[in-house]
Amino acid sequence: MRARPCAADKSETAGPGPGAQVEFTFSDEQEQLRAAVRDFLDREAPPAYVRSMLDDSGGITSAMWAKVVELGWTGMLVPVEHGGLGMGLVDLLPVQEEMGRTTFAGPFFSSAVLATLAASRLGLHDRLRALATGATRGAVALDEAGHGDVVDRVRTRASRKTGRWLLHGEKPVVLDGHTADWVLVVARTQAGIGTFAIEAPGKRGLAEPVPTWDPTRKVARLVLDGVDAEPVGSDEDQTAAWRRVVDDACIALCAELIGTMEAANGLAVEYAKSRVQFDRPIATFQVIKHKAADMLHRQELARVGTHYAAWASDTDDSAREQAAAMAKAFVAEAANYVTSECIQIHGGVGFTWDCDAHLLYKRAKQNDLLLGYHGIHRERVADLVLG
Repeated sequence: MRARPCAADKSETAGPGPGAQVEFTFSDEQEQLRAAVRDFLDREAPPAYVRSMLDDSGGITSAMWAKVVELGWTGMLVPVEHGGLGMGLVDLLPVQEEMGRTTFAGPFFSSAVLATLAASRLGLHDRLRALATGATRGAVALDEAGHGDVVDRVRTRASRKTGRWLLHGEKPVVLDGHTADWVLVVARTQAGIGTFAIEAPGKRGLAEPVPTWDPTRKVARLVLDGVDAEPVGSDEDQTAAWRRVVDDACIALCAELIGTMEAANGLAVEYAKSRVQFDRPIATFQVIKHKAADMLHRQELARVGTHYAAWASDTDDSAREQAAAMAKAFVAEAANYVTSECIQIHGGVGFTWDCDAHLLYKRAKQNDLLLGYHGIHRERVADLVLG
């Protein structure tokens, strides 16, 4: 089902300037998409399935991935002319929120979102068509060790020798890099930031799976010691393109965290209603009421910020960069708080393996670290505001 490409702007202006009224409620089509995604995930990927994938190196079964492809989700962000559905970030929000609600395991974000955004910005049309149909799965090797902006801290080098491009460096966090059919490696060249494609990194022994904080999110380390790679995209500096990819991918991560917070809130409230202490449910205790209210407050503020950032990106609003940075800065921190408070409301039970609260907390913590933790984005907001 195809949803509207962006939220309804009643003023029909390019941005929410003075006097403009921007409606950020989802359209009927987008709500129908949400209902369909929720129904599918509740039926096909219940908690038992998610837990069964925790120790699986791929994080998803081939049958499950085939169903995701059949539903068309892998082509949501791919332009129509390249075999996709031509949707925008606002359309993606309900899908990401529902996947965050269930802590859905698998390479949807790494391939259908991050790699697709990168391939689209770099003009890799042949790869886009294969991503949309599910014929291939892609990954992105961007993040490196260090502090600060995720693009600025790229240290991997690309050098040309006897007509070949060789890569030197290490990418410690490559989502699903060991199971991807190809990976786009961001490296520095004499022109600035460039992108290089490596085929079958897992089969070639270049990407090895590593333990992660969130067992539902599979990560590989990519070690590059003079590895041959194919340059893709423009020959000029691609810094601006990668900053846009990071901004949009961060918005998608924030949408996922909204679903994670929603699940944590629901889990906490349900437990508080059933847990009896001093002959009454703990939900009647004032301290629990205050916690629940604060958790919901942060969740809804996160929702507003994320929806606005997605709309700003889809419409190329002048506040797009600031909106994306604000979303990642606030939403990631809010999700850490909400999911940790969910554990606290559960008390000792919340620290046990049997309680799903720990899966929600781990998803929040790892999403915070991906593409720059919230403190880095808060600094960026300050830089953008102060000029």
